[in-house]
Amino acid sequence: MQRRHDRKPNKNKDRFTEQEKQSRINHSKRSVGKHEVWSWTTATKRSLCLMWQKVKVQLMLSMSFLVAVLWYCRRLYSFLAQLLKRYVTNLWINLHLGNLSVLTEVDLLGYSAREWKGETKQAKHMREAYEDLFWSYHIKYLRQVRRDNYCVLRAVLFQIFSQGIPFPSWMKERDILKLPEKLLYSQGCNWIQQYSFGPERYTGPNVFGKLRKCMETLKTNWTEISATKDHEERGNMCNTLFSDESKEHKLYEAIKFIMLYEVVEAYEQIKNREEPIHNLFSLLLARDSSSDPLSFMMNHLNSIGDCICLDQVELFLLGYLLEVKIRVYRLHRFNTEEFKVNYPDEYRREWNEISLLTEDDRYYHIPLFRT
Repeated sequence: MQRRHDRKPNKNKDRFTEQEKQSRINHSKRSVGKHEVWSWTTATKRSLCLMWQKVKVQLMLSMSFLVAVLWYCRRLYSFLAQLLKRYVTNLWINLHLGNLSVLTEVDLLGYSAREWKGETKQAKHMREAYEDLFWSYHIKYLRQVRRDNYCVLRAVLFQIFSQGIPFPSWMKERDILKLPEKLLYSQGCNWIQQYSFGPERYTGPNVFGKLRKCMETLKTNWTEISATKDHEERGNMCNTLFSDESKEHKLYEAIKFIMLYEVVEAYEQIKNREEPIHNLFSLLLARDSSSDPLSFMMNHLNSIGDCICLDQVELFLLGYLLEVKIRVYRLHRFNTEEFKVNYPDEYRREWNEISLLTEDDRYYHIPLFRT
């Protein structure tokens, strides 16, 4: 009889097996937990990425819209600022410069269409002349000048001042305030008491004092305006000056007197056979109406500002004395050699240039060039 050996269970081995099972179960749980955490993290990241993409698009659109709005607001602000500035300027001119003798710029062709309506031969001729100025000479605007007998002097002096052109070289070398005294006392021109101040037509012993005030007004304003470098500020100073009729007339009478003084100087040189003089003096003194300084004053200068303007010979003298090349566009001479004329015709290279526009050689406007 075979002996049966009963096996006793191995508790340690069973315990190990139980521990191993529990370990595996725990490991599986941890793996599942990690997987769940990883899946949740990945899903969260993906969700955040998708949300960021959407937010990013919206943000970019919002930024673009904001930039566009800011740009538009800036342009609108700039436009409104310019509009307000123009309105304030015009209001200031209307309130303070209602008597402005040189008006603000207007469109050249628009002015031509308003002034020369109809189908007459003269109207067509003038419109053609204005169109030629616009297309061939790049004159796009003009400034109208008050139509009186100081018109040409006003148009010339306004441009000299507005451009900041300095004193002529000969004026820098001598004090123009002493010219009336020199003419009256040093050269014995007692007939100067018959000098007439344009429409005032004043003559008498007080001529010297009045001429002195005219020369002071010219020198003071010319010095102050030409020393102003800012173009806008200089323009405002010119507008103020050329809205004061009393000061304006003093300026023009001072220029008239300087013209007379230079004719006296040239006349004395001719009599004494001194150094050669400019041809324009010979031409001026060759006229029956101005064969000497006294007749020049009585027959020409005294009437300027009252009943006549400067004629072409006196325009030559004006350009020569002020050392500027005065270029005049004579519209009634359109399609002829006399359409564009320089006063004087002989000038130095360093002289500044100013331009005038006339329809009849009597009244003048200021053309403005634009390229």
